[in-house]
Amino acid sequence: MDKIYDVMVVGGGIAGYSAALTLKSLKRDTLWLGAELFGEKLRAAEYVRNYPSVHGSGALFASRLEEQMQQEGIVFTRGRADGIYAGDVFTVTAADQVYTARSVILATGVSQTGAVQGETDFLGRGVSYCAVCDGALYRGKTIAAVVASEKFAEEVEYLAGFAATVHAFCLYQHASFSAKNVIVHTEKPLRVEGTLRVERLIRKEGVLDVDAVFFLRDAAPPAALVGGLEVEGSQVKTARDGSTNLPGLFAAGDVTGRPYQYAKAAGEGLVAAYSAHAYLAEKKA
Repeated sequence: MDKIYDVMVVGGGIAGYSAALTLKSLKRDTLWLGAELFGEKLRAAEYVRNYPSVHGSGALFASRLEEQMQQEGIVFTRGRADGIYAGDVFTVTAADQVYTARSVILATGVSQTGAVQGETDFLGRGVSYCAVCDGALYRGKTIAAVVASEKFAEEVEYLAGFAATVHAFCLYQHASFSAKNVIVHTEKPLRVEGTLRVERLIRKEGVLDVDAVFFLRDAAPPAALVGGLEVEGSQVKTARDGSTNLPGLFAAGDVTGRPYQYAKAAGEGLVAAYSAHAYLAEKKA
């Protein structure tokens, strides 16, 4: 909390990297934060054919990006942002870490893995995207967790330390947990329901009564991540300069909508970086 960055770039993909690289050339004090550097989707791509000068696998593309990072002195900080709070100075939380910046570029991409009907309707009323933030609220309760990949298994174990029972809907194979109060399900639930708060999870096999549902995946919906952010469906509404309805907050890449292409992400990351630079200069004037 002692340090206030000029710009904080949130998202470890191409858009985030492009923004961080541009801000470095603009001599802005920047923190680049993301859950994972360049992501599994890029690294697993069999062939990249839509990015100028690149021909080869996603793994090769990622290795070249990492080589450039080292040459340019770009530092990546690993962490999954779970809250961005707008103000004269932005506050970004990532589990037990808190960062502050005068401007933020949102480049978290999109993640529909495990998306369930009704989840956004109960945000803050039993639906959460952060085990560390909200797990303790459900001490002794029955909760569910929709788990996108094995890398979130530790968060399920964390939730099990508070809840009486955790129903883990694992969207990957061979899931197992050491906590005895975790019940593993191999299906994807259909719908979250309730009145004022979450009360049940609807699945093919019937109704499961729960007090909360945690969605554990790489990126939370933008509206859940940033209070007051204007969205259109699942994408952030932006102007051509990447600005959003919140002064000082810019967005780039897949989070702004289709096409989901690396070239678009890189271009928008650059535009957002220049826009954040101009915003800070005007604010200082």
